[in-house]
Amino acid sequence: MVVSTLLLMLPVSKRGPGSASLLEALFTATSSVCVTGLTVVDTPTYWSPFGLVVILMSIQVGGFGIMTLASVLALLVSKRLGLRTRLGVAAETHALGLGDLRVVLRGVAITSLLVEGCAALVLGLRWSLAYDEPIGRAAWLGVFHAVSAFNNAGMALFSDNLVSYARDPVLGLTLCVAVILGGLGFPVLFELRRFYRTPRSFSLHSKIVLAMTAVLLFVGWGLFLAFEWANPSTLGRLDVPGKLLAGFFQGVMPRTAGFNSVPLGDLHPETLFGSGVLMFIGGGSAGTAGGIKVTTFAVLLLVMWGEMRGEPSVNAFNRRLPRSVQRQALTVALLAVAVVVAATVVLLALTPFALDVVLYEVVSAFATVGLSTGITAQVGVAGQLLLIGLMFVGRIGTVTLGSALALRSRPRLYDLPKERPLIG
Repeated sequence: MVVSTLLLMLPVSKRGPGSASLLEALFTATSSVCVTGLTVVDTPTYWSPFGLVVILMSIQVGGFGIMTLASVLALLVSKRLGLRTRLGVAAETHALGLGDLRVVLRGVAITSLLVEGCAALVLGLRWSLAYDEPIGRAAWLGVFHAVSAFNNAGMALFSDNLVSYARDPVLGLTLCVAVILGGLGFPVLFELRRFYRTPRSFSLHSKIVLAMTAVLLFVGWGLFLAFEWANPSTLGRLDVPGKLLAGFFQGVMPRTAGFNSVPLGDLHPETLFGSGVLMFIGGGSAGTAGGIKVTTFAVLLLVMWGEMRGEPSVNAFNRRLPRSVQRQALTVALLAVAVVVAATVVLLALTPFALDVVLYEVVSAFATVGLSTGITAQVGVAGQLLLIGLMFVGRIGTVTLGSALALRSRPRLYDLPKERPLIG
């Protein structure tokens, strides 16, 4: 992040005379390395080709580094807990040694380049054949947006992001596929590659991630269609196929990718709140997505369902969830809520904007989504520094906290007497 900031402060990184300020460079570098996508300047017109390459490399390095760290931490946790790792990396090896780390790194690199390469090819050909972009320009657009999509960064090379392409199914669906794959997490992708013919062999982690991802995708799609169908500033200006495509596109993006094909500043308050909830949940663990992760959310739902049914244990897919996992999920979720609430209160005090807009911005930064109603550049220096902190904490906080809680688990030789407080 420091290197990216320094490179972006060079005069060669900015179009026109002068150089970017420290805050502009730091904010852009943090957003890129943390694969968030929030910006305080217009990316395609403010940064030079060199600056855009720095941003692209920052997104790639940030996504690859964080994904590798998350996958390795997942292996560390499984080894420390004495369980056969249920993550997709176990498809390659069951031990944690130097060879295992090489396998993880190689798998992450190959998967990243494969998905990004396929997406870049489709996107580049589309821009070249359908929009008459020169070959070099089309290839650059394809590579940049493919990397941005798979790493869930959501930065685009157009001033209106992707609003001009809201009706294009090839561009829209290709980006959606790349975003979804990046958001599943590498453990799930590894298992899909090995056990795609025998879904019953999937680990509990993969089953939960795949099931919750499917549910949340349909929820997000339905949310945008229900609340924005007649909004003349968003979906209302499109025909029916366009509405369905744009609604699905915007339903996918809260999975922590910041692309938008409709003006987000014109969304209804109920849409902002609903998509904010989806952003807060995020995507799968050990991947490019942010948020508290779908597994955390799923565990909380299962705990509530089991409690309402009076079940003595919490079960999912014919497996019993350890109590330690339940406590970890509750801790991660409540700490995330505390961070979002505190940051929202502070940003409300620093800016004149309404609660729904400020909350949307805070959740977007913390969940490393990058969707914005357009207030990022207007929140002032203190507000932008707060957003920088949120992006950094949101990107590494949930992974680090979840792993730390699991690794700190230790047996206790005695139990204290029970006493029940009043609940509710």
